[in-house]
Amino acid sequence: MIEQSAIAIILARGGSKGLPGKNHALVGGQACVQWTIDAAQQAKCIEQIVVSTDDQQVARIASQCNCTVVDRPSELAHDTATIDDAARHAYEQIGAPDQPIVILYANVPVRPDWLIDEAVNLLVKSQCDSVQSYARVGKHHPWWTVKLNDDGSVLPWEGDTLYHNCFRRQDLPAASVPDGGVIALTPGALMCTLGAPDGPHAFLGNDRRGIQTIEGDVIDIDSRIDLLVADAILKERVAHAHR
Repeated sequence: MIEQSAIAIILARGGSKGLPGKNHALVGGQACVQWTIDAAQQAKCIEQIVVSTDDQQVARIASQCNCTVVDRPSELAHDTATIDDAARHAYEQIGAPDQPIVILYANVPVRPDWLIDEAVNLLVKSQCDSVQSYARVGKHHPWWTVKLNDDGSVLPWEGDTLYHNCFRRQDLPAASVPDGGVIALTPGALMCTLGAPDGPHAFLGNDRRGIQTIEGDVIDIDSRIDLLVADAILKERVAHAHR
């Protein structure tokens, strides 16, 4: 049940060191950003969709989809600009409504249909400050992380025992990482008025919750390989939907 409507802020920066133009690159038969717009439009909780971008192609796509377009200034559109600064700018440009905010990345064309609504529902029901999606870690588990020195020698990333003496994937303890699928948060968290500890994640507030996805549920495009994987998954979904 959706208890409160939310504002979706889609962040779509034009420049990128990893894969320039990825937000309007074709994936699964349409522009990458279009998949995120579609996800926001299909979510029951989203009342308004705002696209913050300095990319003219993305802005044109967003306008055609009846989204509110916010021109991102150059000081918020470089490689070291933070996502929370861009989201705050967009939020203020639309009048700072007193509603939950959903931050979505334009370079994430693959996310579960239920993800946005579940994040907002948990945010509202728990009265927490933020909800973020986390993917269960598979073979890239922290226990299997090492320090590889210039001379080729291998050291455990932590502790004294390589791989924590764990060699079977099924024996690894559960671990999760932020997957970029969704961040739902309150206006107070985004605007850093809750007295959260200073740091790059202060905008998540004090009471931070998470929802679990499984490996592969969410794909964010940072490289050519990510683009190819997402393209294959989405084309398969489209073909299956038309059977």
